[in-house]
Amino acid sequence: MQTTDQLILAICLGISLSACCGFRVFLPLLVTSIAMKAGWLPVAGSEDWMGSWTAILSFGVASLLEIGAYYIPVLDNLLDTIATPLAVGAGTLLAASFLPVGDWDPMLRWGLGIVAGGGMAGTIQLGTSAIRLFSTKTTGGTGNVLVATGEHLTAGIGSIMALLLPVLMAILALLMVIFVFYRLFRRSKV
Repeated sequence: MQTTDQLILAICLGISLSACCGFRVFLPLLVTSIAMKAGWLPVAGSEDWMGSWTAILSFGVASLLEIGAYYIPVLDNLLDTIATPLAVGAGTLLAASFLPVGDWDPMLRWGLGIVAGGGMAGTIQLGTSAIRLFSTKTTGGTGNVLVATGEHLTAGIGSIMALLLPVLMAILALLMVIFVFYRLFRRSKV
């Protein structure tokens, strides 16, 4: 049975790592796998596979391929269409992974993972896609390298900071989502 403080930290950790999946799908999963393997993070139930060498190697290769692909013109915009559902899935997995297995009904655990983690990752991914599309239109794609580099750094540093300061990072993630919604709704009214 988790205490209230442990539960709040678990939720904040899941939300903040999920937000990082909105910037890059596999990098937060890699950081999480490494932290689990090192014993820095507890994992709930059947998600212990995430701390295996196989998962670390798989997420490492996927991270390198994803990062490299975002530096290829045209492929970066195409990758955004594929990355959005993947980000939602990765965010859901991360958010649900830190919630206690025995204490919660699986429907509640995974439902919260979908809404909080998947919603967070999907919203941020849509925001980054809009930024890349704007960059493509205004710079002919030449500015996309800077956008991609910023996203890589945000996903990597954000994932590490989520492990160190989960509550602060969850608050920042929520503020980012509010900003994305504000910009989207403001734009739709114009």
